[in-house]
Amino acid sequence: MQLNRSTTLPESSSQPENGRLWQRGWYRHARAMASPNFGQRPNGAEIDLLVIHSISLPPGEFGNGHVQRLFGNQLDWDAHPYFQSIRGLRVSSHFFISRAGELWQFVGCGERAWHAGESAYRGRTQCNDDSIGIELEGLEGNTFEAPQYETLASLCAALVQAYPVAHIAGHEHIAPGRKIDPGPGFDWTALQNALALPTRYFPRPA
Repeated sequence: MQLNRSTTLPESSSQPENGRLWQRGWYRHARAMASPNFGQRPNGAEIDLLVIHSISLPPGEFGNGHVQRLFGNQLDWDAHPYFQSIRGLRVSSHFFISRAGELWQFVGCGERAWHAGESAYRGRTQCNDDSIGIELEGLEGNTFEAPQYETLASLCAALVQAYPVAHIAGHEHIAPGRKIDPGPGFDWTALQNALALPTRYFPRPA
């Protein structure tokens, strides 16, 4: 499998330009692997929501490159029995953070990644339209690694500087009853403390 940094980045719309950190919505400190699974955001979409997910393929197995293959439409559906249950799935996220804290990017932040599905938050539906999706390698309900929190905090801080982010939520908060990630093993307090953001940015405690 080739997972090398893209040499040509896809065009993106409405991107902040920052010579040190961003190039057309692609983050300098992420390893880029452009996914074909994305679309244009609606006109006037305000990118004000960060959505945190968890993912592992097969569930509970880490570090095998299957998540990257899934987002790149390169997954061998016959490589594991579990993959038959998701055969043909076309999804993506803007970012993916491995257990070791390595950061990957698959979709430019100005584009609409396919991560949220049917969803609603802060009085709006279709969260893919105006959110940025961040996948943590892990299993919903389980804990995450310190390097993942470090990378996540750095990424979120950069996104808050570059976009009008006003909300940070989990998949479970934008699709309650349908999704349960990242789940109770995710430390929201640790993320809030690392970012030093007001409580209003985060989901209300259950």
